[in-house]
Amino acid sequence: MRAAAEQQSFAAKPGAWGELALTLPVFVVYQLGVVFLNVRNATDLVTVRLLEVSHGDRLLYLGLTASIGLVMSGVFAVLGRGQTLHAKKLVQIVIEGAAYAIAMGAATSWIVGKLFAGPPAGAVADGGPFTGLVMSLGAGFYEELAFRAVLFGLGAKVLVWLFARQKMTLVGSAPRLSVTSIAVMVVWALACAAAFSGMHYLGALGDAFEMKSFVARMVLGLMLTLVYAMRGFAAAVWTHALYDVWVLVL
Repeated sequence: MRAAAEQQSFAAKPGAWGELALTLPVFVVYQLGVVFLNVRNATDLVTVRLLEVSHGDRLLYLGLTASIGLVMSGVFAVLGRGQTLHAKKLVQIVIEGAAYAIAMGAATSWIVGKLFAGPPAGAVADGGPFTGLVMSLGAGFYEELAFRAVLFGLGAKVLVWLFARQKMTLVGSAPRLSVTSIAVMVVWALACAAAFSGMHYLGALGDAFEMKSFVARMVLGLMLTLVYAMRGFAAAVWTHALYDVWVLVL
């Protein structure tokens, strides 16, 4: 009975509060580090607001960020009755993320190599390992929030209801979906992955467009969508962050 309960606990997705708690370290470390950089993630809407509140004072900014982290830790501890911030679950999700990141990198290299006769070129972080680490964490949290949780997650719920008249959830127990619902989700996943890939070529700091890198990022986006749908937001955040650390830092 105990072994079965542990297996069920491992396989179960965390609840909404658990998802946020498990990503809190990624969020806080990024927010503490990004203030020392001249760049930030394109989907980061928090840093500018915190800097405005602190009137550009970095020390005050760091204090506010640390306070937010402490308050959120307290909230998660109270709401989860000690389970939301369980150390074993955090270690599990980090190990999962690392395993998914390695598999994702190998699969992407293989697919792109088959399509374009060579793996995608590795990215290099301007500013050294510290910049690479901070930007990796920012991409893991904010891009997963924007493209997986909001764009794909909420978008899929709306589209499945419109085209299949079926309610669905991507947090908690998954409902049995119809063939139409699954088809809608697959098409929407492709569209979201294309948007995720295309985002990297926009703005002053965007990369020069190249079909090989576009396809590689689209494949990564699809795999991250799969991780999000099957294992949840926290797993997708850690997978994305650790993959980027591997590419940009290691």
